[in-house]
Amino acid sequence: MAQEQELTGQSRQEQMGAPPGSELRSAQRFALLIRTAKIIADGREFLCIIRDLSATGLKVRLFSPLPQSRGLSIQQVNGDRYPVELVWQADDYAGLRFHEEIDVERMLDEGGAILPRRQVRLRIALDAVLHSGGEAVRVAFRDISQQGACVESEKWLLMNELVRLETGVTLPLYAKVRWRSHPRYGLIFEHTFKLDELARISAPLQFAEALQEQVPVQRSASIGETAGPRSI
Repeated sequence: MAQEQELTGQSRQEQMGAPPGSELRSAQRFALLIRTAKIIADGREFLCIIRDLSATGLKVRLFSPLPQSRGLSIQQVNGDRYPVELVWQADDYAGLRFHEEIDVERMLDEGGAILPRRQVRLRIALDAVLHSGGEAVRVAFRDISQQGACVESEKWLLMNELVRLETGVTLPLYAKVRWRSHPRYGLIFEHTFKLDELARISAPLQFAEALQEQVPVQRSASIGETAGPRSI
């Protein structure tokens, strides 16, 4: 759980890693060891780690610079989503301010949301070649996580079938079919990505195509969530 800290003046500025003169809020801060999330910028999705949180804002570790955007939000692994604005960005960190004060305890209690806890999934625009049963077919990634992906394939795939994916931006990926709702299939990778590996792969792809915003409210289902099968 979080460790509560009250930070003021220069010590608080140093703790947040903010550049000198940056705006800092007076709300009580909760220092987090690690909390994975994603930042959504006009439909593009970027992995981040929440490191510092209060009712009015938070500090995150980034894996790539945030682009200029008309709207930002941060979404947790359970689907909770909060509109934010960028206050400062320096090196691998950024300071974000909530549009409205939030309930910190509720944000920390990820288990109370409508979606089960799992790894962050990123919507992604990526084509690949899938090798299955001696055939090679074109597929499209719809989302990806450290453990797996959702792909769209015209070829019917079998449950638990082992496939190989050639993406052009990663080493060959070996995966098994975990669920299917043709033409969409949920795959689980034989070897999982480290968080920073997935971030480095996915960030450049977010600029290839602007992804459409589909979830405008917090505590709602994340992209692609329905009552049916869900991706890894």
